[in-house]
Amino acid sequence: MLKSTATALLRRAKRTSILPSTSSRSLASSTNEEPLVKTSLYNLHKELGGDMVPFAGYELPVLYKGDNGGVMKEHLWCRSDGKASLFDVSHMGQIRWRGRDRAAFLEKIVVGDIAGLSEGSGCLSLVTNVNGGIIDDTVITNAGDYIYMVVNGATKFGDMKHFKEQMESFDGDVNMEYLEDSMQLLAIQGPGAAEAVSKLLPGAFDLTKMAFMTGVDTTLDGVDGCRITRCGYTGEDGFEIAMPAEHAVSIASKLLSDPSVNPTGLGARDSLRLEAGLCLYGHDLDENTNPIEATLGWTMGGPKSRRRTEGGFLGAEHILKPDGKFQKVARKRVGIKGMKAPAREHAEIFDATGETKIGEVTSGTFSPCLKAPIAMGYVETELAKAGTEVNVQIRGKMQRLRLSGCRLWRVVTIVFLSKGEVHEDRWSSGVL
Repeated sequence: MLKSTATALLRRAKRTSILPSTSSRSLASSTNEEPLVKTSLYNLHKELGGDMVPFAGYELPVLYKGDNGGVMKEHLWCRSDGKASLFDVSHMGQIRWRGRDRAAFLEKIVVGDIAGLSEGSGCLSLVTNVNGGIIDDTVITNAGDYIYMVVNGATKFGDMKHFKEQMESFDGDVNMEYLEDSMQLLAIQGPGAAEAVSKLLPGAFDLTKMAFMTGVDTTLDGVDGCRITRCGYTGEDGFEIAMPAEHAVSIASKLLSDPSVNPTGLGARDSLRLEAGLCLYGHDLDENTNPIEATLGWTMGGPKSRRRTEGGFLGAEHILKPDGKFQKVARKRVGIKGMKAPAREHAEIFDATGETKIGEVTSGTFSPCLKAPIAMGYVETELAKAGTEVNVQIRGKMQRLRLSGCRLWRVVTIVFLSKGEVHEDRWSSGVL
């Protein structure tokens, strides 16, 4: 089953120019009019056996051929103790925001508390439109004299067009610097990621004191002008590492020289994020979906937080009540498991009787960890509670099952600080 699922996944990626389950942090088909962009690691991917596919206008590996290659093996490697997976995510958009009013401007276009970020701290946030719909999801970090933003590769040009339009009506000092392909971006994820990365950092850099969702400019393997952020898209501990394009191959090669590090493609990246209940833009999120429907209201803070009570971002009145409470929504995102066969995108979800359609699947794949199909989707709010009995139509047949939380499997090492000490909590199998 796992082998056939991986094969089907690869075929679909080649056929549709998109990823497996659905495919973000986002994906999009490339156009025939424009040539695909090759990242600085293209030749290295080919040398390592990368099976290259179109992805967000770039040519990137969906998987690698070899003893540790293939979606299933790459996925399980990332979940294994002491191991780490290396992804090329250079297609994503890296932006530096400068100007004395940069935080104030960003709070007009995203829902998070940007002004409240201490130097080095970051957050996941959402870019919204005037109707409260999600234009993109983004990681934003206060880098001191600038704010560092990473947006999805498939949406980055649309995002920047939107940003420029909003800058025209903003009465303040702000400047957007798009780093284009001059900076490449790698993600290293897994229980062994910290140990692997530490070998490239300066001797005085104490990685044990770097908390999740923090970032800093540094040198890597002696290369100046790099940046490391502790974050990821797999449900594991890990880092996103930005470096000058001319040094990307040497840094990636140094990481891969560690036997604990395995090159990993877009296929496993998609199945890993779905196990962890993480959204994929363009499928689980879009301009017609708001943060409450997507169960991402936490990106705005608690009920009495400044962003909840003040609003001030585009579409806030469609998301929040004047007192900061959430507006009611007709549907909510849910996790789905218990199917005998994978429920793919657009599979219809019905109530317990099997007669009334209540929603549809937005992402679905086969979970290598659970050894079973998993999915997420949206259903009517009153039926979105975990444990609700529903029917999903798969390949023309109804399959009865119960809804679960969005995190269908989670193997996460969370590193946090308490009184100067580092603690690690590890969660495993189950719905959290």
